[in-house]
Formats: sequence, structure tokens, C-alpha cells
Amino acid sequence: MTSLYLVRHGETDWNAQRRIQGSTDIPLNAMGRDQAETTGRLLARREWDGIYSSPLSRAMETANIIAAQVGLDRPGTIDEIVERNYGAAEGLNWEEIESQFPGDTPVPGRETHSEVADRVIPALVGLAASLPGTALIVVTHGGVIRSVLNSVDPDVAHGSITNGSIHSFELVDGSLELVAFDDPIDELSLECGTEDLDEQNAMESRETLRG
Repeated sequence: MTSLYLVRHGETDWNAQRRIQGSTDIPLNAMGRDQAETTGRLLARREWDGIYSSPLSRAMETANIIAAQVGLDRPGTIDEIVERNYGAAEGLNWEEIESQFPGDTPVPGRETHSEVADRVIPALVGLAASLPGTALIVVTHGGVIRSVLNSVDPDVAHGSITNGSIHSFELVDGSLELVAFDDPIDELSLECGTEDLDEQNAMESRETLRG
């Protein structure tokens, strides 16, 4: 059985400013690098067979920091697990979104959660199936993790997806199954996160409030 541990990247300046990043390539800030170090130390309590990342720099830098902590080589990249594209909303904060796209106004170019899941889940299943019996770290994004959770565990209202948080899954009969949301890794709590994804990401927050 293959285990996948999805990790949200560390904080960026746009996270701190509550701006939507999406596919915009914003690097980690100092807090984000500290969070990646903390996550890496936590993951180092276990043995790992590989590490993979979204190609965006905030995820790749997080993955490189973690790889050094757990004793793995440079991460591989998986293009399909890049963050959700928010189209014309990228770079905007909550107030700007409400001003430019009030109410239920469609946002040009924005991916839906189902569209994200349709590209992400087959890539994760394919990765797990190609490396049977392994334990893998996958560094990705809050919107990606949320879309996976909505697909594989739709009846549960999962809470915060903080920067540096870890969420474990297993490949069972060709499908992903959630093992633990905010996996504590040997009962040690992860306390490196800053704010909830839904507070950091204005569009996610608006969609959550509207169900």
C-alpha cells in the first residue's frame, strides 16, 4: 500500500497580505522558510521513499527544505498539482474581489474545485500506483488539498489548512482514501501554521461562506 502525505507550502508575502496567489509564482517569505523547516523536522520522525512538488517556487522551496531535513534527494515535480487558477482574481484581496466581482459574479478564468480535482487526483493516483508500497511526501497548495478532500471525503467539513500542515492519504483499490487530516506524525502536534487557508485566501473564504 502506498502512502501519500500532502503538505501545504510555507507562507508567502501574498499569504500574509490575504491576496489570492493561485498560479501566480510568489516565493516563500522568512516565515514560510521557518515553517518548512518545522515541517521537515516533524516528517524526519519517519522514513520516506521520495518527495514530489508542484512546480511553483513556493512549493519547490518548501520541498527542498523538507528534503534536506528528511535525507531525500532533490524533489521531483508534478505539473498537475499546481495551485488552482483563480483567473482575474489573482493578486486581489477580499475587498478588491468584492468590488470587482460582487455577489455571485463569475470570475473570468477561475478553475472550479471539480476541475482542480479532475487534474490532481489522477496524477496522485498515478504516482502512488507507480511506486507501490512506498511512503511519499507531496508538497502542494491549499486549494489543491481542499479540492482533494472535497472529492475523497465529501461528507466531512474539514477545518483549517495551514501553511506547512500535513494531510495523509493511502491508495486503496486504485482510489485515494484519507488517513488523517492534519496528521500529527507520531502524535507530535504540528504548530508551525499561521492562518487558515480560508482566512488567507479571499476567494476561498467567499466560496466557503456561500457554501
